[in-house]
Amino acid sequence: MSILNVYVTSENNSTELRLSKASTIDNIKIKLEPITGISPSFQQLQLFHDGTFVTSLEGHAPETMLGAFPIENYWTIHVIDTNPSRVKGQYNDVSLVEKFELADEEYEKRTDSVLAFKKRNNLGRFNDNASDTSSVASQNRAFEEAAKNIKVGDRCEVDVGGASLKRRGTVRFIGLTEFQTGIWVGVQYDEPLGKNDGSMQGVRYFTCPLKYGSFVRPDKVQTGDFPEEDLFSDEDM
Repeated sequence: MSILNVYVTSENNSTELRLSKASTIDNIKIKLEPITGISPSFQQLQLFHDGTFVTSLEGHAPETMLGAFPIENYWTIHVIDTNPSRVKGQYNDVSLVEKFELADEEYEKRTDSVLAFKKRNNLGRFNDNASDTSSVASQNRAFEEAAKNIKVGDRCEVDVGGASLKRRGTVRFIGLTEFQTGIWVGVQYDEPLGKNDGSMQGVRYFTCPLKYGSFVRPDKVQTGDFPEEDLFSDEDM
């Protein structure tokens, strides 16, 4: 006895079904009733292959077996509803379904709603930190974008608070740290104007003399031709 996997389609739905070639037309129609919602007495079965009509399963004795027809795996049996009393599309037209509507005021009073769940768990617009989290994520993306133009070994100028407060040095580190989220740039200044020696909170990220190292955000760093300044260039000779 051969078992086939076939597609069953109708006006209302489509599904996949396993049928034996020994199944009779009558038995098949009985199986199809709960799937299609069509009574066996009003079913008209047609056989298709790749969208092409092959033959009708009608006009044969009820005890005719499926194997008597030219059918193979994954062919389609299409079911037509011949009931003249049935309204076409009545199971697909959602406008015919009576809808339950609840006033906004009543919905907000419920304790078993999605709205109540969000309130209890501080989710969505009820999360006071949501905008802060979004802002931090946006800022970190900006840092990552700025860091793309910086590489270890670059000469740089760091903005520490305006045009008159710029410090020159060399990039010694770029990446994530344990002391704070986001991308940081480790700089070795030309002068002892830093805060560390390349380590923070017991973790070393680069090495330089004490007070020459500093960690700054990428958007504060400008790389380029920034030679070390001569501290005595303005002195009288």
